[in-house]
Amino acid sequence: MTVSDAQLMAERSKFLKNAQTIGITCVPFSGGQPKGGVDDGPVEMIRFGLVDQIEGMGYQVDISEGMDKYRTMQPASDPAVGKLKNARYVSMAARRVSEQVRAHCAKGSLALTLGGDHSIAMGTLAGSTAVYPDLCVLWIDAHADINTPATTDSGNLHGCPLSFLLGLCEPDTPATQVFDWIKPCIRADSLVYIGLRDVDSGEKALLRKHGIKAFSMHDVDRHGIGRVVEMALDHVNKDRSRPVHMSFDVDALDPSVAPATGTPVRGGLTFREGHYICEAVAETGCLVAMDLVEVNPALGDPESLRQTVAVGCSLVRCSLGETLL
Repeated sequence: MTVSDAQLMAERSKFLKNAQTIGITCVPFSGGQPKGGVDDGPVEMIRFGLVDQIEGMGYQVDISEGMDKYRTMQPASDPAVGKLKNARYVSMAARRVSEQVRAHCAKGSLALTLGGDHSIAMGTLAGSTAVYPDLCVLWIDAHADINTPATTDSGNLHGCPLSFLLGLCEPDTPATQVFDWIKPCIRADSLVYIGLRDVDSGEKALLRKHGIKAFSMHDVDRHGIGRVVEMALDHVNKDRSRPVHMSFDVDALDPSVAPATGTPVRGGLTFREGHYICEAVAETGCLVAMDLVEVNPALGDPESLRQTVAVGCSLVRCSLGETLL
């Protein structure tokens, strides 16, 4: 009898009590950045057949209800809070995401969140850490997304989620009051980046100040992706004894691989490098939650969209244990 990918992953999984079920949260949300269309990313991935692909691997799929609420919950008035744009909308959406992700994690399912822009990671990580407080985070991205309300130049909250989750924001300010439901839930030594190549000066100072480990594309060029993933995991999860939450922004990939995204930066991960990361994380048996964000169907021609959505679906499948053999 043929053993499915889901069965193999269930045997390998160290933390999931319901490892053959994938809990999907679709978050059609674009409030953390100014370009329309990224809210259609989850819909396009579902339309492309992602659920069928996951079920074809032998998994059961449990999809959170009320996906359309993310489009209708925007406040009628949401003036800037200091530099921050759409802060109330982002806070409301992220809080709802946290509840849905927490519910999937509490069931023992792997929590897969499809975005939407990367500000939703405030919610995904708040939700997963509520169930797995000792988890570590792999942040796969061209950008550090660790600006604080004080250091951000753009005011776009998709560049700020980690500062709230790490507790780096100045307390008792209008900005932190809007996000007062977020409690620091990640330690600096539990976070590691792969793929950075566009980091703001304020973010660079924060990374250095707090000793946060980051592997830039320079490191990928120097060591190769296999060694970089090994070093990244060794830093946050040396004995492979901690749950892993992987947050994957498709702009970590080179624009030639994933062109339909809002903030592309040349010189990114190749198709195979991106997939290797997901394959290697799956092999650890530690993955409990994954985000796949920043697919923007409104950017580029139909072929660019098809290519980006196909890559996003493929990354998810690899993270769930799809192998060539």
